[in-house]
Amino acid sequence: MMKKKEVVIVGAGLVGSLLSIYLARRGHGVRLYERRGDMRRAQVEAGRSINLALSDRGILALEKVGLAEEIRTISIPMHGRQIHHLDGSTAFQPYGKEGQFINSVSRGELNKKLLDLAEKNGVKIFFDHKCAKVDWNKNEITFDLPDGSQASTRADLIFGADGAFAATRLQHQLQHEKFDYQQYYIDCGYKELSIPAGPGGRFLMEKNALHIWPRKDFMLIALPNLDGSFTCTLFFPFEGPLSFEKLDTKEKVMRFFTTTFREVVDLIPDLTDQYFRNPVSSLVTVKCFPWIRDDKFALIGDAAHAIVPFFGQGMNCGFEDCRILDELEGEHKEDWRKILFEFQRVRKPDADAIADLAVNNFIEMRDRTADPKFLLQKKIEAKLHELYPDKWIPAYSQVTFSPHIRYSEALQKGQKQETIMQEVMKMEQIETRWPEMVEKIIKKLDA
Repeated sequence: MMKKKEVVIVGAGLVGSLLSIYLARRGHGVRLYERRGDMRRAQVEAGRSINLALSDRGILALEKVGLAEEIRTISIPMHGRQIHHLDGSTAFQPYGKEGQFINSVSRGELNKKLLDLAEKNGVKIFFDHKCAKVDWNKNEITFDLPDGSQASTRADLIFGADGAFAATRLQHQLQHEKFDYQQYYIDCGYKELSIPAGPGGRFLMEKNALHIWPRKDFMLIALPNLDGSFTCTLFFPFEGPLSFEKLDTKEKVMRFFTTTFREVVDLIPDLTDQYFRNPVSSLVTVKCFPWIRDDKFALIGDAAHAIVPFFGQGMNCGFEDCRILDELEGEHKEDWRKILFEFQRVRKPDADAIADLAVNNFIEMRDRTADPKFLLQKKIEAKLHELYPDKWIPAYSQVTFSPHIRYSEALQKGQKQETIMQEVMKMEQIETRWPEMVEKIIKKLDA
């Protein structure tokens, strides 16, 4: 039997914490380092997304460490999108088949439970340790401490799980001869707002839905919290005629929201105070290669593949990284050179695919969810899935409810189905003729 490793993980966020549990359960000595303080004793960092959408891929990864049921107790099922039109009317769009849903879960509460479970499994956690340097010859990491001093540690195996702006990735990049790196910011930033609970903790909107106010060039979304409140996120251009740059007074903010999101004004009594108190944050996609160094180092989660949040898959993708890495370890019996090579080979195409899917879904959520033609297309696709569940699976369902389908497969299949549907939607009188077209559409898929 090959010797168990002394492992260091940089980053005690969601992915780093879950990874530490997987590795500790394999018998490795695991140390987890985090630049921030212990979030179990402090508030969540301002400006970060407060709640996240946990779907089947993430749940499967949590099930493997016995945490899925406990996480369900702090989650709220969301069975579909509740669309809020400009005229005040609403429409509900189910996510998938009956019984399928995603879960609104608190980032902070989930992270705390993962940290607790990590400690129960023998993981040693060091807070207020900021990664400053990595010496690849010695496999030694140097950390900056709050008092201005530094501390160093060595390991057999190092994982960089320190997020989209990872210090470990920068160290890896600077000391690698052929490192490919691409980052892309979309033209929208985001700002979070909160709809408080009603009397007695009552939800003031539909509890079991993800609420969307699509407005073509921008949108507002809202996810439910256990206390009856909703966390809203305004995705809005940084600059331009309607942008964060232009909404620079309370009067302009109120005029904008009253015109564009009228019911929200009634639901948030301190709207302008929240608007100017909460920061504007950017949204970045990161693609890079290679993720690994021999049998000594790997990037994982956002550090390897940061994506925008519009498919709700950032956390789920990172959790899937952990599960697949663990399965590869079981398959290759501690041969870490092979494990890391296979991890990169398998996950890199999938990470690139979900990054592209996420950007595409932003356009769909913002521009198309209020379009009657789009709603008809989704109705047709739902019927196709009902009649031919093994042949026609909507792209959203492939990504969200089918963890056995790789992201890269979902992208490829989704593109083929979308091409077919674009042809179908151009047909004359499609609004009434589509029921007779179902078999022809399926034949196109088989062609």
